[in-house]
Amino acid sequence: MGIKYLDITGVGIEFDTNGSKFRALQNVNLRMKKGEFVSLIGHSGCGKSTVLNIVAGLHRATEGGVVLEGKEVTEPGPDRAVVFQNHSLMPWLSVYENVELAVNQVFRKTKSRAERREWIEHNLQLVNMDHALDKLPGEISGGMKQRVGIARCLAMQPKVLLMDEPFGALDALTRAQLQDSLMEIQAELGNTVIMITHDVDEAVLLSDRIVMMTNGPAASIGEILDVNLARPRDRLDLAENPEFVHLRQQVLEFLYAKHSQPAKAAQETPQPERESAAVVEALSAEEDSGAKTGGPDSEAA
Repeated sequence: MGIKYLDITGVGIEFDTNGSKFRALQNVNLRMKKGEFVSLIGHSGCGKSTVLNIVAGLHRATEGGVVLEGKEVTEPGPDRAVVFQNHSLMPWLSVYENVELAVNQVFRKTKSRAERREWIEHNLQLVNMDHALDKLPGEISGGMKQRVGIARCLAMQPKVLLMDEPFGALDALTRAQLQDSLMEIQAELGNTVIMITHDVDEAVLLSDRIVMMTNGPAASIGEILDVNLARPRDRLDLAENPEFVHLRQQVLEFLYAKHSQPAKAAQETPQPERESAAVVEALSAEEDSGAKTGGPDSEAA
């Protein structure tokens, strides 16, 4: 997988809550290699989304920091794309236009209009949504919306793909289909991925490593589990695989024997979907501004 690529060092964060300080994270340390798939798992309120938001640049750590390929992360950027449980598609834009929004933001100056169109269609084809280019989000299913959200992120060619329970709101069959699609995409593209999940089987199926978080407040990384199952992985074959069963048992033991008490609901940190919507709206505003000024998009197709 190569040398160190993403480095989370000594990360801690405090939030102001009703005039007092709430420490969500304490001394979080994680190093990832390029092309690695890491899942974060833990009880609700343990700071998983906060870790993701710090890597995304949506939150600034109180202490410690994140370095991606030698550069400190201080703000959101196209080198880190986020797929949230809430897909955050623009409801008035078509499937194609939702992906186009991100592609224009990243590649307006480096790809012609024809090249961008080909790139958008390619990424929608990766998630099996190239048949619905002109559909509005309200005309497609929840699973299809998540596919479009994933395509939008992939089309940005991010250095790191961040996924916050991307399949959590879907039914079991749709979830399984998207998990299989994600494994196929990962095999083809070799993305570096951090994914939050509450699903133990999902974590073992998809991951190279599983990062298990302690309960908050002042949550940290409790244990890191290496998943040395051969790829490609087939869920039917793994169902009775002794190593899969053993790994699953280790995660369950951590969650329900070592750290059985979840964090208090009253001490929740800000919801990531709000930051997600703000980022997408900012992209939309910049897109509108670029269209009004002419910009590089005026080149011939």
